[in-house]
Amino acid sequence: MQLQKKSKKISADAQNIQLSIQFDLDGFSFCITDIETKKVITYTTYTFDTTIASPELLLEKIMYIFANDQELHQEFSSVFVIHQNNLATLVPTELFDRNRLKPYLQFTIKTLPTDFITYDNLENMEAHNVYIPYVNINNFIFQNFGEFEYKHHSTVLIDKILEKTTQSITPRMYVNVATSFLDIIVIKNNQLQFYNSFNYTNKEDFIYYILFVAEQLQIAPEIFNLIFLGKIEKESALYTITYTYVKNIDFIESNTNFFTDKDEISNHSTYTLLS
Repeated sequence: MQLQKKSKKISADAQNIQLSIQFDLDGFSFCITDIETKKVITYTTYTFDTTIASPELLLEKIMYIFANDQELHQEFSSVFVIHQNNLATLVPTELFDRNRLKPYLQFTIKTLPTDFITYDNLENMEAHNVYIPYVNINNFIFQNFGEFEYKHHSTVLIDKILEKTTQSITPRMYVNVATSFLDIIVIKNNQLQFYNSFNYTNKEDFIYYILFVAEQLQIAPEIFNLIFLGKIEKESALYTITYTYVKNIDFIESNTNFFTDKDEISNHSTYTLLS
């Protein structure tokens, strides 16, 4: 199994430390944080050579990482897990029934009878995020650490963006880039105007969904501000084709700023886990 590992450490006297984990079918990342100071002690990411075909095979990768990474062989005061996938949908609170979760997903996602479906409460809006977590990996985490908290990545992302957003009449489009899908979040007047996730296989798919959402919301590409985060850099083909159509592009500002310009990893690429 070929893995790439990148790690950065800073010295800290952490009496109470939290382990935060984020994973998807393309990789596994974790950070260790001093709970009292909120200081990141270490960050490590593993990038798989190819996208893993199933949650079962992903668990095998994660079990290998846990067995061989000594930083994970510690006592942690708390553990927080982020499931990153596109198996989720938002439901307004007034339409939400926690006893009938499956119908919310059936219109947009192919579900199986054996799927476990759960939900997160969004802290900054009247809505719930209904999604399918990787239960086998949750079970493995529980076996290693006992009780822990977990959320869907879009829950964390939307809450963070709404928490830091400022009043603006001009729409802001946030695009979170993963290897095979992108999340699009549109904020206007401090309110969530749009959220959805789209699969893409090439740069043409990628820009199509950005322009499609802009057209549906009737916002001109030359007017709105587009803010990237996730697996995208200014030198990438995805950025280049987007800049052909959208001129007001920036990368999200992280509260942590754990990495410097000399590091291979950018702060905006780790925003969901670290910021």
